[in-house]
Amino acid sequence: MEKTTTPTTAGEPPTRHDPPTGSSGPGARPGGKGGRGGGGSIPWLLLAPCLAVLALVLGYPLTRLVTLSFQKFGQPQLWGFQDPESAGFGNFATVLGDGEFWAVVLRTIVFAAGAVILTMVIGMLIALLQQRVSGWVKTLINIALVASWGMPILVAVTVFKWMFDTDYGVLNWVLSRIPGVDLIGHNWFASGPQGLAVIMLLVVWGAVPFVAITLTAGLTQVPAELEEAARLDGAGAWGVFRHVTVPILKPIIVMLATLSVIWDMGVFPQVFVMRNGHPEAEFQLLTTYSYDKAFVVNDYSQGSAIALLTVLLLLGVIAVYMRQMLKIGEVE
Repeated sequence: MEKTTTPTTAGEPPTRHDPPTGSSGPGARPGGKGGRGGGGSIPWLLLAPCLAVLALVLGYPLTRLVTLSFQKFGQPQLWGFQDPESAGFGNFATVLGDGEFWAVVLRTIVFAAGAVILTMVIGMLIALLQQRVSGWVKTLINIALVASWGMPILVAVTVFKWMFDTDYGVLNWVLSRIPGVDLIGHNWFASGPQGLAVIMLLVVWGAVPFVAITLTAGLTQVPAELEEAARLDGAGAWGVFRHVTVPILKPIIVMLATLSVIWDMGVFPQVFVMRNGHPEAEFQLLTTYSYDKAFVVNDYSQGSAIALLTVLLLLGVIAVYMRQMLKIGEVE
């Protein structure tokens, strides 16, 4: 059957026949005019309940924190005997001019850096180990990781307190079995560095499972062909790991390291409970220091100022993380 076409004038393109409005043909777009149909507001409508909860749970406390940090607010103001007085930047000037505050900041940074490095190294080693063991060994490792991850912090603190106990500590007994080592009756919390090292191990012990499981999943995305090509080019195990595995895992490593920094700089229950609710000066981190200023000394304004400075410090960490992720996105 011969197909009939509409004649056109030379040099003019054929007339385009748009599909009728509301048609369901292949070229039709949902939503009518412009192909949008108000679809841009749908994601915000779906996010609205979540945003409302975040504004309620985080918005008011953060607003109240900022307000208190610029006021003179103590017990008289708390009980309503006096009205809060504006302090301007006086609380921040007092905090930033205090040498003890800067000692706590330095201690917190060193503590968080040590915990993050140990967590990332141990987590990576466990992830690499899981690639080289049999299935049932991998299952046992995953069970141990999940059990460690799911253990409540108070239970973990109790276990560590027993392990490092001066009189009945298992670690003292085990280490004393080494020739030339006598740690019977040794008090690990007699000095700040040793005590914080114990607390750091507790934090790492609870953080390693998440890192190890995430890195294990990431290692499954490393192409075996690239590793094999690197070996054929003469690269050893370290060369393959450095030039193939790490670049591919870089987004995951950056994410895990940033989250670990945020979590480890916000450590509170481990220190608070390990020191029976009264951390000594050499055990103070930013979180416990802020708590003591607010609820022990009853200077809620200075405690709020310290907490706000901690939030700003963490926002700096998040800014570095976002910058690194944007760089990785540009490369890809």
